[in-house]
Amino acid sequence: MNVAEIVRRYEREMVDTLKNLVRMNSVNPSSGGPGELKKALYLQKKLEEWNLPFERYDSPDPRAEGNVRPNIVVKVKGEDSSRTLWFVTHLDVVPEGDKNLWDIDPFEPVERDGKIYGRGAEDNCGSLVSTLYALKAVLDMGSYPPQNVGLVFVADEEAGSKHGIDFLIKQGIFGEQDEFVVPDGGTPEGDFIEIAEKSILWLKFEVLGKQTHASRPGMGLNAARVAMKLMTEIDETLHQKFNMENDLFLPPSSTFEPTKREPNVDNVNTVPGRDVSYLDCRVLPSIPLDTVLNTIEQIIKKYEEETGARVNLEIVQRVDAPAPTPKDSPLVSKLVRSLKKHRNIDPIIGGIGGGTCAAFFRREGWHAVVWSTIDETAHQANEYKRIDHMVDDAVIFAEMMLSP
Repeated sequence: MNVAEIVRRYEREMVDTLKNLVRMNSVNPSSGGPGELKKALYLQKKLEEWNLPFERYDSPDPRAEGNVRPNIVVKVKGEDSSRTLWFVTHLDVVPEGDKNLWDIDPFEPVERDGKIYGRGAEDNCGSLVSTLYALKAVLDMGSYPPQNVGLVFVADEEAGSKHGIDFLIKQGIFGEQDEFVVPDGGTPEGDFIEIAEKSILWLKFEVLGKQTHASRPGMGLNAARVAMKLMTEIDETLHQKFNMENDLFLPPSSTFEPTKREPNVDNVNTVPGRDVSYLDCRVLPSIPLDTVLNTIEQIIKKYEEETGARVNLEIVQRVDAPAPTPKDSPLVSKLVRSLKKHRNIDPIIGGIGGGTCAAFFRREGWHAVVWSTIDETAHQANEYKRIDHMVDDAVIFAEMMLSP
């Protein structure tokens, strides 16, 4: 029996495992959730039942359940113990958003039409299950893989990875010859291998004016009006000034998206004295983030002088893009061979705007790829994971684990 046949024997068990993970609310504490402890404990129990060696690394966080952000590291020795092929997935999820947009309870999984619906099903529990059962299938074959194989289930990926992969790298767990597969992005066909990411800049704009009654606006300074005009000019200026393209990336240009807005006043007839907006920037590596920030600061200064409002700018997250993984690296070649063998796919190799754990590895000079098969429902209402994608991806991961 080959490894693909072994993987497929576990399909129903994989589905049950995914459902169990979805049931455990692990919304990141940065978004008001409990964190990852329940999922970590569930996975620990499964690893113990399978007699797989693992260690747990906890990053302290008083906001989280148990006051910790757990990270689990599984490592199985191979014939060449000097290098490890790692598969890195994350335990935390984003909030469900507007529950009225969901057809189901976001944390009570539903199986329908070959899909598992629920928050975190695609991002990232389905891929976690794929890596877990890929390793189980490899071990069922009764032989050592050609190199060490590791699984990492990390915390905090959805909010910057301070308590997750960044924390683990500082523990000295990974080696110079190690390689990393991060199944946290992809396409419905599984035909895209990500080797590069854009820089990330998340910004918070706090506009301070003067609150007053809406019938007497001249007695105050409307922070909402200033904020709307400010954000519109920043949006238009960034798109005009930084409009260059790079065909390696999808999309090929930088993106600057106004996203979150905090509540300002609770009643209609009050002019707000404080308004808070956020901007999500995904910037091509050729554009220095300091240049983007300087452009924004110049616009802010102009608005402060013209309106009398005060604008506080806060960098919520900054990730300067590292060098890409080489297209001809052994890791990329290994994944390409596996896709050709099991799916007859000649994948596209390129970059994305999304931020993943892969950027942290590339910053250290290690080779990392991002790949999985997904319908790209992450962060949406009615998020789902296709069962066939989950099982088929496990076959690809198992093939990679067995490849020299």
